[in-house]
Amino acid sequence: MNNIQSKMIIVNGLDVHYYTAGQGEPLVVIHGGGGDARTWRRNIGVLAEKYTVYAPDLPGYGGSQPLDGKYYVPELSDFVEKFTKSLGLEKFSLVGHSLGGGIALDYALKFPLKITKLVLISSLCLGREIAFWVRFFSLPAFVRSIGAVMNFGFKCVKLLLDHLNPAKYILPLTPAGMAVGVSISNFHQQTLVLEKQLPEVKMPTLLVWGSRDPVVPVKQAYRAAEVIPDCQVAVFRNSGHNVHREELKKFSSIVTDFLG
Repeated sequence: MNNIQSKMIIVNGLDVHYYTAGQGEPLVVIHGGGGDARTWRRNIGVLAEKYTVYAPDLPGYGGSQPLDGKYYVPELSDFVEKFTKSLGLEKFSLVGHSLGGGIALDYALKFPLKITKLVLISSLCLGREIAFWVRFFSLPAFVRSIGAVMNFGFKCVKLLLDHLNPAKYILPLTPAGMAVGVSISNFHQQTLVLEKQLPEVKMPTLLVWGSRDPVVPVKQAYRAAEVIPDCQVAVFRNSGHNVHREELKKFSSIVTDFLG
């Protein structure tokens, strides 16, 4: 796996865990809301053949200390800024999946001069449509009930999803993930949408999607590509929400060709 290293760093007073590997231009990878940086380990091994990859666990995920306040996408994009500053990264390419895509997009809008190229995979925040079960598991009442019986509740939810949902790591199954879910959606739709700001995305951008994504419909990628000034779209037929893991080799080839 190209000598992937597991490291800890202090970011604004928080203990943060991250994986790193490789040599070359820096590439920061942000995981989705239902998993942590471990979901990227196979990809890190491939991407590290050409880049220096940094994949943090977001606060409250994996081995990273949780935040004291609420979890909002802008707050998490600020975390990315502090994390990359702590590593001494002045300019880098940025990849984000699902929730991580929404964070990466928000970050790119805030700090456009720091991003060389942007890759969004089945990204949130591009439109209001999102799967019903994601909206359901993000309801405040559901989150409060989980909080009351945290350990037992999460075990039951995980068992339920293992039986009912064939796509792993697509739902917010951690306290941090639940908190983020409440901040970006309600029972009807995504509430944090950056669609109107997409013309402000100035760096070259690649949107990667699965045509059968059950969480975020692929039409959001096509719609976003029409207004992002320098944008490419790669859609994988017969793939779902986790293209980077379902189509490891093809995905890595497309991304490395784009990043250069």
